[in-house]
Amino acid sequence: MKNPLRYQVSEYDCGPTSLLNAVSFLFEREEIQPEILRNIMLYSLDCYGKSGVQGQNGTSRMAMMFLSRWLSGAGEAGLLPIECQYLSGKQVYLGENSLVTDALCRSGAVVMRLHMDGEHYVLLTGREGERIYLFDPYYMEENPFGPEIELDLQHPLKYNRIVPFACFNREGTQPYSLGKVEEREAVLLFDTRTKLTAERTIEYFI
Repeated sequence: MKNPLRYQVSEYDCGPTSLLNAVSFLFEREEIQPEILRNIMLYSLDCYGKSGVQGQNGTSRMAMMFLSRWLSGAGEAGLLPIECQYLSGKQVYLGENSLVTDALCRSGAVVMRLHMDGEHYVLLTGREGERIYLFDPYYMEENPFGPEIELDLQHPLKYNRIVPFACFNREGTQPYSLGKVEEREAVLLFDTRTKLTAERTIEYFI
């Protein structure tokens, strides 16, 4: 059974919430071991705020890189059939030759850092043409973005925003822009049982 994706409970926990949502999106509730949940929370929220309080500046790139490697190790150890790949810099963009869009086309999910009133993590779950379906863990009931970005609360197992490629590829700090190329990051996640390889993709479309 799949759980509805969850919203962050504070202003700071978008990183661990998006990673937990990726696991919930890819796997059945009964498959997810407590060690997965424990370590995601244990190793995230590591950035100190201006007042010196740990976690008040969210989750660092280093922590996200570590967790992506730890999750892949958990997959190799048989804890969960999961595989991850950490991307940074020029590797992170939306387009036909992008590893991000390739992952979505191969039944994967992507945790991505972007801009939303500051740096913010969301979960990308699907693609249709040049539009991306994503779950933003920051709860909103009304759309403040205008017609370019759609707010959709009717698909809690998959997505709550629909965002065009063009929004992501901007280098500024507009909503859902990836920002400066050298500062970009994303984590690709797959259920190894359902990950489409080149051969399986051909079979899927036949």
